[in-house]
Amino acid sequence: MNGGGQPASKQSMRRHNLALVLRQVAAGGSASRAAVAARVGLTKATVSSLVEELRLAGLVVEHVPENQGRVGRPGGALALNPQGAAGVGVEVNVDYTAVCVTDLTGAPRVRLTERAGNRSRDAAETLHSAGRLAARAITAARRAGLSPVQVTLGVPGLVHDDKVLHAPNLDWRHVPAADLLGRGLGRQRPPVSVDNEANLAAIGEFQARPAGAGASFLYISGEIGIGAGLMVDGTLFRGGGFAGEIGHVTVTPDGPECGCGARGCLERYAGQDALLEAAELDTVSATRLGSAPAPVPAAATRPGATRRQAVQEAPADAGAPVERLAALAADGDEAAVRALAVAGRALGVALSGAVNLLDPPEVVIGGIYARLAPWLVPSLQVQLHERVTSGRWRSDRLQVSGLGTEAAVLGAAGAGVQAILRDPSAYIDVTGPAV
Repeated sequence: MNGGGQPASKQSMRRHNLALVLRQVAAGGSASRAAVAARVGLTKATVSSLVEELRLAGLVVEHVPENQGRVGRPGGALALNPQGAAGVGVEVNVDYTAVCVTDLTGAPRVRLTERAGNRSRDAAETLHSAGRLAARAITAARRAGLSPVQVTLGVPGLVHDDKVLHAPNLDWRHVPAADLLGRGLGRQRPPVSVDNEANLAAIGEFQARPAGAGASFLYISGEIGIGAGLMVDGTLFRGGGFAGEIGHVTVTPDGPECGCGARGCLERYAGQDALLEAAELDTVSATRLGSAPAPVPAAATRPGATRRQAVQEAPADAGAPVERLAALAADGDEAAVRALAVAGRALGVALSGAVNLLDPPEVVIGGIYARLAPWLVPSLQVQLHERVTSGRWRSDRLQVSGLGTEAAVLGAAGAGVQAILRDPSAYIDVTGPAV
């Protein structure tokens, strides 16, 4: 029956059952057709028909063992096809643009990053450039046998209907971001959607969690700006559409003016620019007079991320300002340590209010905060222990993301993959059989 009390149509049943079977395959465990049928409560014949449709569409593969004298068809192990549909994620931030393509299993296959002064560029120029970078990634993905089906753009700002209403750190207002990015992609491009980068980072964090990990947490994304994403039972909470702007929560009412127009925002104490300024580092080159050049960091990679990877490309100075700050703090530099302690305290003040209001099982800090956690967390924890009114705060409720600054672009790429897993019939009906 559907929501209106009428019998479900044959087409709606097919749609539901295809998604049901594909999600079971995605859950892993090398299940056979018979095992999937037992799990989902459908007949073996129905599941076999659905699996065949998914296989012909290139969404699943079946590893059939040799029939060693047994009668009948052997039970093959079903798995998501790593050489089929793929999602493309694009992240435009103040000082870099990143692109990632992930296959249906969630494995990153192509990564491209460009260091860019996006704050000083026109929005159209920035998005055209990001589109061209994404087009390069799509070309590489297709050469590797993948079929990109969706491009998701992450932007540090307020997003509605695929338009950026306001991105203070980029100085963008009412930017038709999907259209502008699409022009840079060129012909035969996949559809484009746009979301807030912190929302996508929270989704990326959720997708990367091991089996059995909690599905509800508050994710804090530290970059030039500060955003948050609230996951509730595996679903992002969006409020009226603009939830998560924790960077503009007031920490000190009469504090310094923020780019949003208010004063004393968390971002003015714990955003990347504020941190570098407080640590007496130049916000562009991250150098201090008399200091040695910043070490060249390795490209950030999450464990296992190189599996079946086609392309990985990152500039040598990506993340250098934060690496320099971390190096100074590790050496005991007074200004760097003090700046991080002040930022941790401000984060603790803002987060304690969020915890008192929402009581999330976990708080996860990511973005640049993952790299700077050793110096941020002590003062942050002090504030949480002092200010969480329930008295139930435990230090282990605060977690550090393992994805670092990659969470947003991985979440963006995963958005296209998740759309297929939620509704494979929409993909199948558009593309038709793959073979």
